[in-house]
Amino acid sequence: MSATPQDNLERLRRFNASVHASDRKLAEESADLARAEVLELAPSADTTEKAIEFESIVLRRTRPVLAIRDNATVLEFADAADSAIWKERLTRAGSLLDRPIRAVGRIDLKGGRLDWVGTGWLVADNVLVTNRHVAREFSTRRGAGFTFRVGPNGRISADVDFLQEIDSPRTLVFELVRPLHIEEPPGPDVSFFEVEMTVGNAKLAAPIELAAHVGETENIATIGYPAYDSRIPDPALMERIFGKVYNKKRLAPGAITRVEQTRLLHNCTTLGGNSGSLVVDLDSGLALGLHFSGSFLDTNYAVRADVLKTLLDNVRNGQRRSVPATGRPRPAFPVNRPAVERLQAPVGQTSFTIPLTVTVSLGVPQNFNAPAAARTPMVRFASPDPDEADNAIETETAISDYLDRKGYETAFLGSDFAIPLPVVERDASDVLVFDLEGRSETELRYEHFSVVMSRSRRMCFCSAVNIDGNQSRKSPRVTWKWDPRIPKAQQVMKECYGNPPKFSRGHMTRREDPGWGSPAVARRGNEDSMHVTNATPQMQAFNAPIWLALEDYALQHAREDDMKISVFTGPYFNDDDPTRYGVQIPIRFWKVIAFIHDDTGELCATGYEMSQENSLPSEDEFVFGAFTSPQLGIATQVPIRAIERRSGIRFGPLAGIDPLAAADESFAVGEARPAPLEALSQIRFLI
Repeated sequence: MSATPQDNLERLRRFNASVHASDRKLAEESADLARAEVLELAPSADTTEKAIEFESIVLRRTRPVLAIRDNATVLEFADAADSAIWKERLTRAGSLLDRPIRAVGRIDLKGGRLDWVGTGWLVADNVLVTNRHVAREFSTRRGAGFTFRVGPNGRISADVDFLQEIDSPRTLVFELVRPLHIEEPPGPDVSFFEVEMTVGNAKLAAPIELAAHVGETENIATIGYPAYDSRIPDPALMERIFGKVYNKKRLAPGAITRVEQTRLLHNCTTLGGNSGSLVVDLDSGLALGLHFSGSFLDTNYAVRADVLKTLLDNVRNGQRRSVPATGRPRPAFPVNRPAVERLQAPVGQTSFTIPLTVTVSLGVPQNFNAPAAARTPMVRFASPDPDEADNAIETETAISDYLDRKGYETAFLGSDFAIPLPVVERDASDVLVFDLEGRSETELRYEHFSVVMSRSRRMCFCSAVNIDGNQSRKSPRVTWKWDPRIPKAQQVMKECYGNPPKFSRGHMTRREDPGWGSPAVARRGNEDSMHVTNATPQMQAFNAPIWLALEDYALQHAREDDMKISVFTGPYFNDDDPTRYGVQIPIRFWKVIAFIHDDTGELCATGYEMSQENSLPSEDEFVFGAFTSPQLGIATQVPIRAIERRSGIRFGPLAGIDPLAAADESFAVGEARPAPLEALSQIRFLI
């Protein structure tokens, strides 16, 4: 399902407001556009479309995307009301851009699954830099060095074309001779390649000088090759901005909005295919960074130029070292933490594909098909619950019993790390609204967690819980209960639930998670988790150990003095989900975990998915065939932005701090397909 016009309008407004807040001159220039005339109209679909068009004009003025022809920026804007400020800035930078423009090229493949894979630029004499996730498409590590991959028809080769301009048939192609270095995670998303020096009479352009210092500035640009990006929620807006022209060299001005330890954040207009683009300073012509990831109308990320220089010096000196994500060793895991078992510390490396190959630190892999005695000990909770007979006892309490429930707390991890309750954007009209003491509510508040319900599916869009590992208490299990605050017709108590071949009631917020605090409060949290509003239909075997232990593993990495995490869980609702026993059954589920990392002291967030597709018998098997135990579900770590796209739910600031943000930057057709997590130690918490 695509985003609604109102969703797109809100995204545009947020982004334009952020640009104006950081660049006063552009804000003043945009004031002449008749914003008031658009916004004062009575609400209607027509009004929304006019407002979108207005905000689009503002966006194309403040963050334009310009063509490059004959190695020069063409100052032709998309609207008659173009930006005099950007014309002046780019005209002033014209001579400074000559060298960078000539040194940026498109990486083309022969024998690979894609014709081209991203952007690269000359960072030193006959040395090209691009992203790790670009390099992984056609090259790999071999022993102590690196080599080109072998495709279906033999060895893959790669070229870099320094032209590929709009309305020009000309090319300027040089061969990538060999991979020099591919930085391993958790190091920066960087790789270096040797490029042949000459082709016929043509010589390589001069390399771009790297800036020694990177700071916030409102006068930068990216140079690269944006490709059509199927992830964009509003394709029409993308086509208005890019003029339906893709895969060609473009320049997009913008600003650096923040500088971090190894990366910078910028708001130039980019798409998939910009991976590996140059971030250039329009005041000096120096390289400020290597673009590696972005989210349309949100923010973009680049590796800082001084970090690139350190890596390049190491490669030239024969040292293939990674820039460490953190230098502090992990403290020993306290033995008095009540709800979590100790797991092995990282000792190795492995790779998985999302569809870009990303390498993460591993511990000793756990084989969950091995006998129990051979596995590393971990807490394993049974979910779904085992007593699912059709005659399961039902209970219901009074509405007055819930008036003291505070639900999910946004500032649970600290006032500086507030995380709002996730917002259902795409299907906002389907959020169940109920009356509580004369107020219209959408959030069912329980002890330490909250639930937002889907009116059409009668299940939760999202369950959000705060967990305090230092105060965890065990409580006896109680029976399932209705929530009296909403109609029973909006809840699923039986229908599809029961003994096999029917489904189990699968907790979204685990029964143990809200069970903390004083004995009375912990017991109430445990009992509240047994509302059917917190359950979805899941196969009896949908209980992969990693999925069940994600919260416990995150608690091991949370700030040691607090042991607090916040967890958000829900199903994906798709129109083609199968119907069983009169209930439409979700096939896939997502989970997002946030906490303050014990090593860095910073907010950390990761996303996960799990599917019961392979476990779900066909409708014919329910009617005619004998029921057999399905395969266990498979858990995977995925970018939070991918969860946002698939679910239509936004997670506030969490997508921007996800360590897999870079993996979400890809112009490959289709969604990411990560490999299964075979061990908890494969999980990547740090960028």
